[in-house]
Amino acid sequence: MIEIKTSTLSDGEFNRGVFATRDIAKGELIHEAPVIAYPNKEHEFIEKTILADYAFEYGKNHSAILLGYGMLFNHSYQPNATYDINFDNHTFDFFAYTDIKAGDEILINYNGDVDDMDPLWFNKEE
Repeated sequence: MIEIKTSTLSDGEFNRGVFATRDIAKGELIHEAPVIAYPNKEHEFIEKTILADYAFEYGKNHSAILLGYGMLFNHSYQPNATYDINFDNHTFDFFAYTDIKAGDEILINYNGDVDDMDPLWFNKEE
């Protein structure tokens, strides 16, 4: 259903993104990414690494690193996918927010909500 390919949206060292290998219907589960959760007080150590840009909030007192393809979805303010945190299974579950065509890059809003237009942490003025 999904694969990792070169993305034109990313300008990092690897330029990767998640792409649909077949049509995906709105609401369809795309990926369940297992989490490695850690207490927020330990995030100061993660902030000293490249992983800081990939960590997700995981409830009130924890952050998480996602496994699988979870950390490879690129950002859009007009996403075609969204995610829910599944605390019972310790996964981030990614769903199609719109119908997605085979070959399309699958994009999420890094702010968590599909309609949240706030500037991203790595674009904010310091």
